Amino acid sequence: MNNAPVMEVVDVHRSFTIGARKLDVLRGVSLSVSEGESLAITGLSGAGKSTLLHVMGGLDRPSAGKVRYRGRDLYALGDRERSAIRAQKIGFVFQAYHLLPELTVLENVMLPGLSADGAFLRGQALYARARDLLRQVGLAERVAHRPNELSGGEQQRAAIARALMNRPELLLADEPTGNLDSRTGEEVLQYLFQLATESCLTLVLVTHNEGLAERCSRRLYLRDGQIVE
Repeated sequence: MNNAPVMEVVDVHRSFTIGARKLDVLRGVSLSVSEGESLAITGLSGAGKSTLLHVMGGLDRPSAGKVRYRGRDLYALGDRERSAIRAQKIGFVFQAYHLLPELTVLENVMLPGLSADGAFLRGQALYARARDLLRQVGLAERVAHRPNELSGGEQQRAAIARALMNRPELLLADEPTGNLDSRTGEEVLQYLFQLATESCLTLVLVTHNEGLAERCSRRLYLRDGQIVE
C-alpha cells in the first residue's frame, strides 16, 4: 500500500444561510485518506457527515479551507476539470440509491461510462464492463429490469456496480446500508468490501452502523462539525 494521501481535507468550513440565520455545519475539519485505506466517519445525525462527504467528492464547495485530490486543490480547478475528476476518479454510493427509474439496471450502471470522451466509440466495451459488474454483485439475471422491479438490497448492489463503472480510485459511500434490514445490509457490505479489495480502492464511508465502522481500517468521529479524536 502506498501511504501517499489520495484525499486531504484542510481546515474545511461549510456554512448555509437559512433566512436571516447562518448555520455552521462544518467547523474546521482536517483529515487525510491514504491509498488503499478504508475510513469510517461516524457521528450523530446532524453532525455534518454527509456534508463532509459531498465536499470531499467535489459536489459541494466549502465556505473556507481546501480539499486536495492527489495534491490538486479540487475547488481551485475549473468546473470542467473538477467534473472530470469527479466522474473518472471518484465513485459515489448514496443511501437512496439514485437509480434512474426510466432506465434498465444495465443502462444505469453504464451511465457513468458515457461521461468520458469517445464513450460511444467504446460502446461494446462499456456494455461488457457493466454486465461484468452486475455479475459480480449477483445481478446477472436482472440486467433488463427497471429499478422499481428490484428489492432495496438489489438496488443498492446496482448502485455499487454503477459507482465502480469508471474504475475510480476513491469510493465515497453515504450510509450505504441505511435503508436496508440487517441481513440485506450485511449482504451488500460483503459485495462492497470484496469489490473494494479486488479493485484496490480507497474507501470513505459515512455510517451510523458500528459493525460497518469496525470493519474499516480507521474511523473518525464527527461531532458538531468537528473531528473528535
